[in-house]
Amino acid sequence: MGKGKVDIRDVAALAGVSVGSASRVINGVENVSPETRDKVERAIAILDYRPNHTAQALRSRSSKTIGCLFTDVTNPLYARLFRSLEERLRKDGYMLLLANGLNDAQRETETLALFARRGMDGVIAAPGNETDAQVLAALQALAMPVVVLDRDIAAPGCDALLFDHAAGMKAAMAELFAQGHQRIALALWRASSRPVRRRIEGYRAAYKAAGLRAPDMLVQAASATASVFADVDALLKRADRPTAIVAQGTYTLGSTLRAIEANGLRVPQDISVVTIGDSDFARDHSPSISLLNVDAQRVAEGIAMLLHSRMTDPGQPGRSERVPLQFTDRGSIGPAPRP
Repeated sequence: MGKGKVDIRDVAALAGVSVGSASRVINGVENVSPETRDKVERAIAILDYRPNHTAQALRSRSSKTIGCLFTDVTNPLYARLFRSLEERLRKDGYMLLLANGLNDAQRETETLALFARRGMDGVIAAPGNETDAQVLAALQALAMPVVVLDRDIAAPGCDALLFDHAAGMKAAMAELFAQGHQRIALALWRASSRPVRRRIEGYRAAYKAAGLRAPDMLVQAASATASVFADVDALLKRADRPTAIVAQGTYTLGSTLRAIEANGLRVPQDISVVTIGDSDFARDHSPSISLLNVDAQRVAEGIAMLLHSRMTDPGQPGRSERVPLQFTDRGSIGPAPRP
């Protein structure tokens, strides 16, 4: 056609319709006749036309889209947060575009770059690689408002919403101390991310505040989906076995409970269990597992507030908001068994 780049005028010309009609089809407007839609869609396929979303956003001054990068969307916490965020931001007319980082730094970097190219109005980011230089550079390069979710990332112009893991852990430990437990195990996965670091800090700080020495009962799986069965089983076979266990997430909790059952122990008569984050599995277990959890709606409201504030005043200093973890006793903790 004598031109290196196809634009909407080429599509309209090949389809034999006006540019306005072609635009309505491309943008998904409903009041277009089936015949016109068919012509435009055939022309798009023939020309391999790809809309320039960034240019469209610039013309309208808003894409009405928020990019959301989560570490692992199969995590029940992130699934629950996404639902709450989607509902909250929809009230303001925004669509949430979810991307799964899979704890892969390259994937996370490419996703953030894609958000930039698509002209998002804002970005919510919880990368699994918060210290990776490329991920940090990609975050800092974003021109739109960014809210970092529960990560220790200090990027200019970025705001943060953080979960108070340490305080939550200390609250759960205080409940267990009050029941006479002193040998409390902590089962997590091996990661350098903020949630894992802060949970371990809170665990150790709780022992220090109680005037007790923390036992050698920290178990860390190779990944978020790896089993801790063997490690927990070894702990439970010790003469000084733990009388309580705090276990994060669905996979870690599941393999922890299997090890408890394999050793013929009962919850909570023989051992107390607390989980971090809610799930159907934790709720449906008998007894239901007591937990530390964040209020997803409160998180969504906080993120929406930070995004709106940054959109209104882009030049303001970065802000950081904290959301507490709440302890709920659902029947899986009891008095420490007597020796």
